[in-house]
Amino acid sequence: MQLKKLNDKSIDQLFEAVLTLKNVEECYVFFDDLCTVNEIQSLSQRLEVARMLGKGCTYNQIEAETGASTATISRANGV
Repeated sequence: MQLKKLNDKSIDQLFEAVLTLKNVEECYVFFDDLCTVNEIQSLSQRLEVARMLGKGCTYNQIEAETGASTATISRANGV
């Protein structure tokens, strides 16, 4: 499944590069080269929000546990 708004050659290259990573250490190096610490933390937070949404947690539970804003939770929920 490709999202039309993300359908771009450079984004394909990014995803293909991520798929070549073999372990957590390679991920640290890769993302350190591409992102700020805050950007990595934000991605990590969104992943946790998505995980919690998948488990059926409420926005209030997610906000309390992760510190994510309701806007971030909505974005992770595809709203």
